[in-house]
Amino acid sequence: MEEAMRWFGPRDSVSLAEIRQTGATAVFSALHDVPYGEAWPLAQIIQRRDEVAAAGLAWRVVESVPVSEAIKTRSGDWARQIENYRVTLERLGAAGIGVVVYNFMPVMDWVRTDLRHRLPDGSEALRYDPAKFAAFDLFALGRPGAEADWSPAQRAAAAAFWRSRAAAERSAFTKQILDLFPGVRLGLTIEDFRAMLAKYAAIDADRLRENLRLFLAAVVPTAERAGVRLAIHPDDPPFPVLGLARVVSTESDLRAVLAMADSPANGLCYCTGSLGVRADNDLVGVIRRLGARINAVHLRSVQREADGVFFEANHLEGNVDMPAVVQALLAEQTARRRAGRADWQVALRPDHGHVMLDDFRRPAPECPGYPLIGRLRGLAELRGLQVGISRMAGEPAVG
Repeated sequence: MEEAMRWFGPRDSVSLAEIRQTGATAVFSALHDVPYGEAWPLAQIIQRRDEVAAAGLAWRVVESVPVSEAIKTRSGDWARQIENYRVTLERLGAAGIGVVVYNFMPVMDWVRTDLRHRLPDGSEALRYDPAKFAAFDLFALGRPGAEADWSPAQRAAAAAFWRSRAAAERSAFTKQILDLFPGVRLGLTIEDFRAMLAKYAAIDADRLRENLRLFLAAVVPTAERAGVRLAIHPDDPPFPVLGLARVVSTESDLRAVLAMADSPANGLCYCTGSLGVRADNDLVGVIRRLGARINAVHLRSVQREADGVFFEANHLEGNVDMPAVVQALLAEQTARRRAGRADWQVALRPDHGHVMLDDFRRPAPECPGYPLIGRLRGLAELRGLQVGISRMAGEPAVG
C-alpha cells in the first residue's frame, strides 16, 4: 500500500521535508482555512498540490472536505452548500486528486477527554474516559436529560472529577472538548455548542441516515464525473454521544451507506481505531466483505479498558490485530491489481501516534494525536508488516 502521513498545511509544526524523511511518499491534506460549506478555490487547490509535489510527495487523499452542519441537518442554506461541495469535488478532480475523506458525525468530529495520558514507558497517548465526558455533559454543558444517558456510577464518577478541579481547570477542560476539531479552531463557546445541539432535537438515527442518503444522492454523480472516490470515515467513537445519533459505527452501518449509492465513487475510509473501539466489529471481516469499496485507510490500535475507557495503543499492540488487518488489506490490493483495477493501490497512513522522544521538545502538533516521532514509529512498524507479509506470500512489497 502507498504510505502517507497527514499534513495540516503550512501551519503544521511537522514539515513536508520531515514527512518525506519518514519514508512516506504521499500526504492526506486539506484546505483547513476554507470555511465549512464554502467551495474550495481551484487556485488554492493547485497551490497546495504543487507545494506538496515540490517536496517530493504527492497529495493523494483529501482529508477532509467537511460536510457542514447545515447539510447534515438540511437546514439554513444547505442547498447552496451542497452545490459548493459539488464544485469542490469537480475542482479536486480537475487537479488530479482522486480520493476525498469525509464524515457525517453530528456536531462533534471526534471525542477524547485526555490529550496527554501518560503511559508506563513515559510516552503520552490520547484517551477517552466516559466519566470525564459525562462531567462535561452534566456540569459544563448542562444538557437537558443528560442524566438518563449515564449510569449512576458514571454520574458519581463525573461529579467527583468535576469537584476535584479548580475553576481554571474546569474551564480549560471545557475548552479542550469544544476545540477538538482536526486542523481547525472554531472558537466555539458553550452557548454556540448548545445552539448546534438544538438543531438536532428532531433528528434521530433514521432521519440522520436519510439526510446522509440525500447528500450522497446529490454528490456521488458529481464525484463519478470528476473521477473522485468518496471515503466516509466511521464515527469516533462509534456510539451515540450527547444524545446525538451516530450512523457509521458498525459493519451494518457501512453496508447501509454503500447501498445508498451503489457506485465505486461511494466508498469507505477504513479506520481500525474508530471501528476497533467496539469489540463487536470484525475488523478483518469488514475488509474481506467490503474491501472492494475501501478508498483510504487509517491504521491505529486502541486498548479497551473497563467501564468504556479506551486509549490509543502502539500500532502493533492493543485490541486491534494489526498483522491480520494488514494481511487482509494486502490481499485485497493484490486482488484489485490482478483484476486490472485502475484504483488497485490503496493509500494508508498511521493514524495518531504517541508523544515520545523529541516530540516533547517540538512545538505542539497542529492537532492532538499527530506528533512526528510517534507517527514515524507507527509508519515504520506498518512498513515492516507490509514487507514481511508480502515476502511470505511471494508478492512484491509494493509501497
